[in-house]
Amino acid sequence: MIATLVEPYGALIVSVVIVALFVAFAREWRTPEVSAGIALSVLLLLRLVSVEDVLGVLSNSAPATIASMFVISAALVRTGALEAFALLFRSGARSHPLRTMAMFLVAIAAMSAFMNNTPLVMLMIPVAFTLSREMETSPSRLLIPVSFSAILGGTCSLIGTSTNILVDSVAQENGMAPFHIFEIAPLGAALAAAGIVTMLLLRNLLPERTTVSAVSHSESSKKFVLEAVIEDNSPHVGRKARDVAAFNRPDRQLIDVLRANFSLRRHMHDVVLQPGDVVVLRTSIAELLSMKEEGNLTVPETEHMQSLGTRTSALVEVLVGPTAGILNKTLRHLRLRRRYGIYPLALHRRGANLAERFETSPIEVGDTLLIEGAPEDLRRLVEDYDLVNVAEPSERGFRRSKAPIAIGVLIAVVVGAALGLMPIAGLAIIGAATVLVTRCVEAEEAVQAVDWRTLGLIVAMLGIGVAMENVDLVGEIVRAIAPYLAIFSPLFALGVIYLLSSALTEAVTNNAVAVIVTPVAIGLANGLGVDPRPFVVAVMFAASASFLTPIGYQTNTLVYGAGGYKFFDFLRIGGVLNLVSFAIAMVLIPIFWPL
Repeated sequence: MIATLVEPYGALIVSVVIVALFVAFAREWRTPEVSAGIALSVLLLLRLVSVEDVLGVLSNSAPATIASMFVISAALVRTGALEAFALLFRSGARSHPLRTMAMFLVAIAAMSAFMNNTPLVMLMIPVAFTLSREMETSPSRLLIPVSFSAILGGTCSLIGTSTNILVDSVAQENGMAPFHIFEIAPLGAALAAAGIVTMLLLRNLLPERTTVSAVSHSESSKKFVLEAVIEDNSPHVGRKARDVAAFNRPDRQLIDVLRANFSLRRHMHDVVLQPGDVVVLRTSIAELLSMKEEGNLTVPETEHMQSLGTRTSALVEVLVGPTAGILNKTLRHLRLRRRYGIYPLALHRRGANLAERFETSPIEVGDTLLIEGAPEDLRRLVEDYDLVNVAEPSERGFRRSKAPIAIGVLIAVVVGAALGLMPIAGLAIIGAATVLVTRCVEAEEAVQAVDWRTLGLIVAMLGIGVAMENVDLVGEIVRAIAPYLAIFSPLFALGVIYLLSSALTEAVTNNAVAVIVTPVAIGLANGLGVDPRPFVVAVMFAASASFLTPIGYQTNTLVYGAGGYKFFDFLRIGGVLNLVSFAIAMVLIPIFWPL
């Protein structure tokens, strides 16, 4: 009955639903995936799309490909494959800030071409804070370029961003041949190069903000003193302490070796490690966790050496306030392990590291403790002693030994796609399975790494796309606008599609634009009697090249809060980048994909 009533007005109803959905996106009434789900539900109730249609959407390769690439990206982060990247730029930041900034942005763009840019930007935000301190500038001068470089780099390959994968999938469903993984690389590389040069030349347009984020990051990046015991079965036994690579990394400084409570610091170069020796290291949180992950060291809390390597637990940094119940007591005296199952790992005081054994130092007001234990035990400790839970460290121990596997998997996916051995979806799934089997990343971490909101949005929008097809909405739109565009050159129509996609992306989510506009672009090109491929490329790039607002693209949203930006800060340099991108696209698209 419902289907009979609405069938004559199907195209109009779907149009109204889509317009209402875009308004909901722009006004942020609910999250995008919820709004899209509601819109799809309305179309289901009106029988403009069937349950079978929606279930058929699940056979689309885009969600599986995107989810698999999230898992591979998580493995790259978890194994520390990108860790050396941060140290690479830190050394020259103070003496050559402009060159360092240029290399930093180019490297981000290059990596973004082969991994999801959201986790990449999350990883690079603390690096940007570090570089900004070395360059003696505000982090806000770097964070917008970090996001924009990741966006530009994502346009250099088919797997660089979920938008590219989604546009390709929708294009294939509309009868087009699939895109090669590097088919868009020439245009993408040109846009990325022009964009980075523009940001460097106009860097003075970038706002300078002082934020709480900058202060909090400065606090979380401080060093700690760690004491680690050499066990009987340790591979370091019998080796000189100065020759052990694990103790002499860039972020690990060997301070002392304690043997039977005696310091061997004066003879450090000649010390040969023995079972029971306590190695004192100055290190960061990330490096501390890395040594724990590597499994060769344990951390003592009392004279009985306790292992930290076999427990599932959380790591929390707590601040000792003036009312704390542990003031003037030592960690040895508190016996936190026996009372709470908590292990103290490090102690920081007044911006400096303690040189003595931290478990014997009386606790003072303002001390920061890094403690490890079960979440419920940590909460109980904080409540009992009136401590302040500062933050859970964002850094995690790296599985460096697995890094070659993660890198190899990514290379295999790229090479396999380039050679056409298998569709990208199949290669990505195999790659994700490989990093899980080899434990480059744990299953729980992989699940957390996948952006399920993005996948939910994509599935809902694909369902709405099916509704558009069912009521021939694309045909109606093409028949309405084609006569007006036919009097101009095809290049004009191409520009209209690009500008339409770009404008919608700034107001709503890019994946929604990809699903809605791609069929329209194909239909318009066919109606004008020209090749639809350049029109699809225009949608692909315009839907990704979002620079005007912090809500048009997820990486912009990430740096929005971290940099303490105002909404229109993105417009300063983003408007110029949008114009540059449009001009280059209009020149190069007809060259690489003739109309």
